[in-house]
Amino acid sequence: MRTSNVHRTPRDGEPDGELSAEPSADGEIPDQAGEQSAGQTAGQSSRVQSLERAIALLHATADSSPDGESVANLALQCGLNRATAWRLLSTLEAHALVERDPLTNRYTIGFAVARMASAAGFDGLVRRSHGVLQRVCDQTGETANLAVAQRLGLTYIDEVTPPVILAAKWLGRQVPLHATSTGKALLAWLPEPEAEPLLVDPLVAYTDTTVTDRARLRAELAETRSRGYSVCVGEMERSLYGVSAPVFDGHGRPFAVISIWGPQDRVPEERFPALGALARAAADDIAAAVRDL
Repeated sequence: MRTSNVHRTPRDGEPDGELSAEPSADGEIPDQAGEQSAGQTAGQSSRVQSLERAIALLHATADSSPDGESVANLALQCGLNRATAWRLLSTLEAHALVERDPLTNRYTIGFAVARMASAAGFDGLVRRSHGVLQRVCDQTGETANLAVAQRLGLTYIDEVTPPVILAAKWLGRQVPLHATSTGKALLAWLPEPEAEPLLVDPLVAYTDTTVTDRARLRAELAETRSRGYSVCVGEMERSLYGVSAPVFDGHGRPFAVISIWGPQDRVPEERFPALGALARAAADDIAAAVRDL
């Protein structure tokens, strides 16, 4: 049986004007006039247009400011009219994929997205970043690795080592943040209220160069932000020197860190500026690859 048209008053946050929708015979609600694409290619015909629009809204919401974004702006960014955008966002909200602030009617990414991301693992990130690590290793002759930010710190998920060099294996390891260039790259770009709880008390000295004074560490993190990369001068293992750069998400937050490191005789401090520039460029490349997901 065919249902009748639906007419009702919009709630707060809905687009102005009367909403109407009449399902077709298969139960699909057609899009508003003016949004139906013409001449779909053979490749496009197998895709679900409404799902692609919902995914576009999710991406736009994820790239919005921490305070969220309005229906009108999200619709504009995705090339949709407000009624269509609101219907899709309402469906996403019902499944906790987005959240709507009842005071501002702005949308942010929902808890369900974070839950799914935590269960997804890092295979996709490794696939997209491994070639960058290989390139850095070939350019420098040193080990390049990638660590991801997690709730309590960083975990190494991939590395490429020169074939003729015996190097330590860091995959799956977590290391003290204050004593490694990887950790300091994360701390330097996190807001201080988020960075402080990640530091143990007291800061442990692993070698005679480990920074254990918090004021001195804060000063080093400020210098790190200024130059764009962090450094380590044998602070966890006396013979290992290295540099690291953060990989930023769409909000400018670090979600991963790329590092270049090796023995002091091959990675002296004189190489830090050149290696730091390579790490920074590699981090930008990884960020761009992830944005293309």
